[in-house]
Amino acid sequence: MATDFMADMSEKFTKMSKSQKLIASYISDHYDQAVFMTAAKLGETLGISESTVVRFAIMLGYEGYPEFQKALEEWVKNQLSSVQRMGVKYAGSTQSEVLTSVLQSDMDKIRDTVEHLDAAAFDTAVDIILKAKKVYISGIRSCEPLADFLCFYLNMIRGDVVCIKTTSMSETFEQMIRISDKDAFIGISFPRYSMRTLKAMEFANDRNAKVISLTDSIHSPMCMYSSCNLLARSDMVSIVDSLVAPLSVINALVVAMCLKRPAEVKKSLHTLEEVWNNYQVYLNDEINFIDEEPMLNYPLRKEDDK
Repeated sequence: MATDFMADMSEKFTKMSKSQKLIASYISDHYDQAVFMTAAKLGETLGISESTVVRFAIMLGYEGYPEFQKALEEWVKNQLSSVQRMGVKYAGSTQSEVLTSVLQSDMDKIRDTVEHLDAAAFDTAVDIILKAKKVYISGIRSCEPLADFLCFYLNMIRGDVVCIKTTSMSETFEQMIRISDKDAFIGISFPRYSMRTLKAMEFANDRNAKVISLTDSIHSPMCMYSSCNLLARSDMVSIVDSLVAPLSVINALVVAMCLKRPAEVKKSLHTLEEVWNNYQVYLNDEINFIDEEPMLNYPLRKEDDK
């Protein structure tokens, strides 16, 4: 419905009341501003009641104003470039206002993810990952940090984790050549979706591996080859993808797996602590101001002693 948004509104214009025509005209002329307005704000701008705005949305065939606004947002996204959208939203904003707006937007996405994430799919994902012989993870471009983060902690929990690193499709298949029905594949991708990740998921599916997707919508192409879909909101009206909600889902996966395998996690961490201590891994890399004196002070004290 979003693609025919303006055409649908124009078609019904002659049958609208005076107030409804006022709303329709304002949206047609100022859609780049209206897309960010609540029903109350739009009503206040036009000097009409919030309930009139809500009834306008219902008259157009939407369940309520939120659904109407989402359709308008989708239409606007198709009209403006990323840079234009960011300019429209943040024009005239102070740095403090931009900070507040972005953080609030991220919180909204986490809230929406909590409300819509399938708990059964989450439980299934945890079991698949823990039971798999080997886990392959793919995340391209802005999703690469998410893949790295998940890979880092999965290696602590269970081992046998492959984070696919390449810019070539052929090399992707080479790294996955031994994937089988005993393995799992996790594909992480958000708009704009990665064809390389999609093809890797198709290959994993053809080899009968258990495929998990972490993406933004059930309509995402990433869901074509996955049997378990974890959905997290990521859209943002700017040039920057918001990956806070997907990262929170990954955090939840890691915690859930730790709780299912506490003994193994404890053993891995204990082994790592021994390695770090024996080989002084963090001697010149991290400074702990609580438990020990900063390493930076040591050379100065030696000079004083002399």
